[in-house]
Amino acid sequence: MRELYVGVMSGTSLDGVDLALCEINASDCELLASAEFAFPQELKAEILNLIDGSATLKMIGELDHKLGVLFANSVNDFLTREKISASEVNAIGLHGQTLWHQPQGEFPFSTQLGDANVVVARTGVTTVADFRRMDMANGGQGAPFAPAFHQFLFGSLEGKVAVVNIGGMANVTLLGSELKGWDTGCGNVLLDAWISQTRQKAYDEDGEFAKSGELNEGLLNAMMNDDYFKKLPPKSTGREYFNQTWLANFLPIFNSLKDEDVQRTLLELTARSVANDVNDANATKLVVCGGGSKNRFLTQRLRELCECELALSDELGVNGDALEAMAFAWLARKRIRNEVVDLSSVTGSKKNSLLGGIYG
Repeated sequence: MRELYVGVMSGTSLDGVDLALCEINASDCELLASAEFAFPQELKAEILNLIDGSATLKMIGELDHKLGVLFANSVNDFLTREKISASEVNAIGLHGQTLWHQPQGEFPFSTQLGDANVVVARTGVTTVADFRRMDMANGGQGAPFAPAFHQFLFGSLEGKVAVVNIGGMANVTLLGSELKGWDTGCGNVLLDAWISQTRQKAYDEDGEFAKSGELNEGLLNAMMNDDYFKKLPPKSTGREYFNQTWLANFLPIFNSLKDEDVQRTLLELTARSVANDVNDANATKLVVCGGGSKNRFLTQRLRELCECELALSDELGVNGDALEAMAFAWLARKRIRNEVVDLSSVTGSKKNSLLGGIYG
C-alpha cells in the first residue's frame, strides 16, 4: 500500500504556505502535487508586528490558533483540488511559522506557531509538528533540518556536492560520509524587506531592481564584517537577527546611496556569503533550490562567484519551490515510523533524535 504524506511549510519570507503531496518509501520521495496558498496580508502584518515589536500572551495564543486554521484550510483545499481524501493521507508534516529562533544562550529555544491540534481537528489527519525542540533539548541548534533530506535526495550524485536552499535565510549542505550543514546567513529576507520599504513590492522579481543598481563595496564589506559570517558551524539564524533593525546599523551608509544601489549590495551579500562557504568547502558541484533560485540575477551571481559547476534542483528533477515542504512530509514519515534523523553532525546535538510530536 502506498504511503502518502503532506508537507506544510511557511518560511521566513512569509510569502505563502507551501504544500507538497508526496508518496514516500525507504528509498524515494516522489512529489505527486504541490501548491502555494497566499499568506493573508493582515496575518503577515500581525506576525511581523510580534517579531519586530512587543507581544502579549493573548496575541501569541490567538496567532497560534489563527495559523492552525490557515494551515488546516490550506491542506483541505489542497486535498480537495487533488481529489485525495483525508483517509488516504498517512500524516501531515507541519513545520509551523517560526516566530523566534534563539539557539544560543543559557536557555535556547525555537518557537513555531500553528496549533497542530487545530489542524488535526479540521482535517482529520494525524499531524506531526514541533520538529525542532528535541534537537535543541539534546544540545543542538534545532536547524537547519534540510541537510538530512538533501542527503536523501542527492546523496548519489558524484563529486563533492553542496546543496544550497535560499529561502528567507540561506542554508548550505555538504554531502559526504559525514553530513554537514548550516545557515550561511540571510537569503531573501533583507532583499524583500528593502524593496517592500522603498518600492512597496513584496519581492524583486528576477533581481531586476538590484540589477539596475551599482554595488557598493564599502557597504558590502561593513555588512560582511558581521560576527555571524565569521562564526564557525554549527550555526543557524533567522528573521529575529537579520531584519530591518540589523539594516539600521548601516543607515549612515544607506543615506548616501540610491535605493537600487542598496538592493544591489544586499543581493551581493546573499550571493557572496553563500559562495564563500561553498568555495571554502571545495565543492565540485552546487545544487541550488528554494525561492531564491528563481531570482535570475542572484543565480547569475552565484554562477560567477562559485568555483564549481552549478545546477538548479529543477534541472535534476526536484521541484525547488516544493523541496522544503517535501522535507517535512519526509520528516513526518520518519517520526511516524519512530526513526531518528541523522542530524547531530549538522546541528551539534549530543545525539540523533526522534523529531516531532504526533498529534491526532
